[in-house]
Amino acid sequence: MTTLAALPTAFQPEISPVADSLAISALVALLPLVTIFVTLGVLKWKAHWAGLSAVAVAILVAVIFFKMPITLAGLAATEGAVFGLFPIMWIVFTAIVLYQVTVRSGHFEDLRATFRLISDDPRIQAIIIAFCFGALLEALAGFGAPVAITGVMLMAVGFAPLRAATVVLLANTAPVAFGAIAIPIITAGNLTGIPYQEIGAYVGHQAPVIAVFVPLLLVFMVDGRRGVRQTWPAAVVIGITFAVTQWVSATWISVEMTDIIASLVSLAVAVAFLRVWQPSGGDAATESLQVERQAQLASVGAGAGGSGSGSSSTSQYEITPEELDAQARALTPKSIAWAMFPYVLVVAVFSLAKLIPAVDTWLTGTNVKIPWPGLSGEVLTHDGVVNGSTTYGFSWLSSPGTMLLVCAVIVALAYGIGFSGLIAEMKAVAIQMRWAFVTVASVLALAYVMNLSGQTITIGAWIAGTGTAFAFFSPLLGWIGTAVTGSDTSANALFATLQQSAAERAGIDPTLLVAANTAGGVVGKMISPQNLTIAATAVGLVGQESAILRKVLPWSVGLIILMCLLVGLQSTVLSWMLP
Repeated sequence: MTTLAALPTAFQPEISPVADSLAISALVALLPLVTIFVTLGVLKWKAHWAGLSAVAVAILVAVIFFKMPITLAGLAATEGAVFGLFPIMWIVFTAIVLYQVTVRSGHFEDLRATFRLISDDPRIQAIIIAFCFGALLEALAGFGAPVAITGVMLMAVGFAPLRAATVVLLANTAPVAFGAIAIPIITAGNLTGIPYQEIGAYVGHQAPVIAVFVPLLLVFMVDGRRGVRQTWPAAVVIGITFAVTQWVSATWISVEMTDIIASLVSLAVAVAFLRVWQPSGGDAATESLQVERQAQLASVGAGAGGSGSGSSSTSQYEITPEELDAQARALTPKSIAWAMFPYVLVVAVFSLAKLIPAVDTWLTGTNVKIPWPGLSGEVLTHDGVVNGSTTYGFSWLSSPGTMLLVCAVIVALAYGIGFSGLIAEMKAVAIQMRWAFVTVASVLALAYVMNLSGQTITIGAWIAGTGTAFAFFSPLLGWIGTAVTGSDTSANALFATLQQSAAERAGIDPTLLVAANTAGGVVGKMISPQNLTIAATAVGLVGQESAILRKVLPWSVGLIILMCLLVGLQSTVLSWMLP
């Protein structure tokens, strides 16, 4: 590990560079975040312009106030942008290509009808698709794939674009801490030296509290109080099942397998429960959603949002409930199995790649580490150690995106559309996502500039300066980190060691606060510009990320307040909840 003594010309960020005041420095460091949320949520700019503006502000703050050389700030932005394109947008791109292959083949019609066999109530379908199935995708792939895939699936069963986007973003909360085979928790363990199994057990006593309520919140988001009143038995049963299974698995079975077990068990319980009980009011809910969808699709077709990409991607969803019922009655076991094939294949491929150590080791062994030219070794952490973020990891084979592409190739061949059909869909998706690529690249550029210049750690240190009360505020760091980067893993990379040191200074259990960083991050993901763009792209609302943000922001704020109260109380009167 190289230190400052060996690199006398390297840039080392200061914790309080503005007026020698941590508070003033933190407020200045918040300017890029304020920029992106004001331009998105208040001024209603398109996400790519908001992202690019925030990058410009971050570079100015880095150079003027944090004294980072402008060349290093620019290089940090380029590395972040490349990371945003690969692996982040590579995953989203291939996930949507896989879906489009199923649509092109015609088999997605059977999958849509299959979900109607389980329940024809759109409120229940929201829980099953966005929460249960989405949790399984989060467990295996993460990095936006659940939002992309379940977003288009909700559109296919009759949801309006905006409502589909908000539902999947809210659903993609509780599973995030254990996503991608618990990578966020494993990362926190590697950085802090605390066994990741111990951190995972603590998270398993925090995230399930959110999971209990998510199905009810989804129903409320879909159909208001009427929906909650009519469907609460199923929502409560599914939520409790997921939460209890997540708690048990994280504590006693396997941190890595937690979301896989919880999603499959809750899905099985949902199917079994709906065999003996069905909610009332499903027809009325379907009718109201149809009216809303027709209005939104007409608006998108007329050019709302200015992207022009939505009309073509949403016209395929035009189908009446009567037609869906007829399709469901015509299903055979073979057609159901064939319709489920792509998603069974995804589960099988990811399980093989992630759960078999020899395969996982071989795949990760192909990763290429690339010291970023002009940046690597030139930036130190606040502690004077060479910042490892200046080395770019090119996971060309082990990336979930590459695995999804393999699945897309197999499905294209199995469904008979061949390589020509696959390439045609890839071209169409690339054109549709062109502004999403710009947005996510700019958001990750923003994150890298803030991180490497010291802006992020200054914000974190300021929040951590609250002493013993910090237990109540610690989830905020994970929330902010995930909102900026779109990744709970990245939030832990930023703040896990800060949480640990702050806890030790304040006399609080370090494992509790490291876990709180992870748990706080799960509710920050829905307001991340990166994930807002993924959701907008999936449902054909490119350019309308600000509308989605205004819908989900109150939910994110409410849930982070709940998480802050929970962690604060777990540090005192609710310590009995901890393992």
